[in-house]
Amino acid sequence: MKFEVIKQSHLKRNIIIGVVAVLIISALILNFTKAKYRVTESIPLVNGTINYTPYDFKVIAMYQENESGEYVDVDIMPSSGYVINEEMSYCTTDNQTKDTNAVLKTIDGYHTFSGLSKNSKCYLYFDEYKISTKDYILTNFPTILTRNNFNTAVTNTTTGTIYKSLDDTQYDEDGEVYYFAGALTDNWVYFANIYWRILRINGNGTIRLIYNGTSNVTTGTSTQIGTSAFNSSAYDNMYLGYMYSSGMVHGTGTSSVIKTVIDNWYAQNLMDYSSYIDNNSGFCGDRTPTTGTGLGKVYTEYVTYSRLNYNPTFTCANNQDLYTTKDADVGNKALTYPIGLISADEAIYAGGSGQNEMYFLYTGQSYWTMTPFFINANSSGAIMFTILNFGDVSYAENISYSYGVRPVINLRADITLSGSGTATDPYTIS
Repeated sequence: MKFEVIKQSHLKRNIIIGVVAVLIISALILNFTKAKYRVTESIPLVNGTINYTPYDFKVIAMYQENESGEYVDVDIMPSSGYVINEEMSYCTTDNQTKDTNAVLKTIDGYHTFSGLSKNSKCYLYFDEYKISTKDYILTNFPTILTRNNFNTAVTNTTTGTIYKSLDDTQYDEDGEVYYFAGALTDNWVYFANIYWRILRINGNGTIRLIYNGTSNVTTGTSTQIGTSAFNSSAYDNMYLGYMYSSGMVHGTGTSSVIKTVIDNWYAQNLMDYSSYIDNNSGFCGDRTPTTGTGLGKVYTEYVTYSRLNYNPTFTCANNQDLYTTKDADVGNKALTYPIGLISADEAIYAGGSGQNEMYFLYTGQSYWTMTPFFINANSSGAIMFTILNFGDVSYAENISYSYGVRPVINLRADITLSGSGTATDPYTIS
């Protein structure tokens, strides 16, 4: 009996072992069979590889942008420093028709392919990644604030801070604006052998600059190109225009005295750098009357001081008066060169709602804006808003008097910058 029990035990053990062995062998066979359909292949990258299943897609050709902006055939897919050109890259399923479901893009540095068909054959174009002018500047400003109260001057130190337009009334014609206000030390640009201060990033991504001089000294007459009357006469509404025509509220037939000064300076100092200057960003000299007709010697008010205190705007109320250069595709295309003056609204945004020696537009000098205030032809004559020597945006004598001239330009949105924006390490074009 004892021998038989042992024999039965061995038999049961052998049966169990056999069943386990069969299961293991079956699993191995099944896994091997499935593995044929999970085999991955690799595309070599400069830094690593990208794995894909053979039936997902096939790269027929890859092209990489070179220093001349041309596309050359490459064998290795570029990784860091390059992004997929989404407009030029495409896939087909029959070598003829584009696969509209295919999505080819670079996200956070990774080349991503989705929506591909089983027989997709793809042609990939890669562009060198260039950070936009706007984004390069914004990366240096960790604090982004908004404001809804403009009736007091901004006197605090705002280094590391940039402000964003709050709502539609504060957009310019192209979109959201980022602007500087207060006493900051990191909005400097060195361009064309001249120091400038950034006023704002326009809605179209261009960078609006105001002249500071050939050094980074922030006060005194060196911060302006000279002095000038705004116009030769002060006793007709038309002379409030940066450009004007007799008998028209928004005429542009004749250049003002100050425009002639600025144009001559541009021709002598910036002509060789004009390829970096944006031609399409306008300068707002809106002269829409709020009281009166805006014609002849009729008493007329244009923009009330209370409006500038409490509700400045980056939009130009009358697009006809959005001065742009002649070859631009917006505005009245009236300017000879892409250069103008600051608006009173921009100065209020920057912090000039009252006497203020603590914000970056204070120079200790009085200088012109291109925003009209009013005309009383029987007494004071035509008056423009001026940034006065105490820093406040107000008005002084009429437009036939001489005040400082600080030109304003706009740098293109697609230039490459370097530097940190300080006076000793200003932004420069790489």
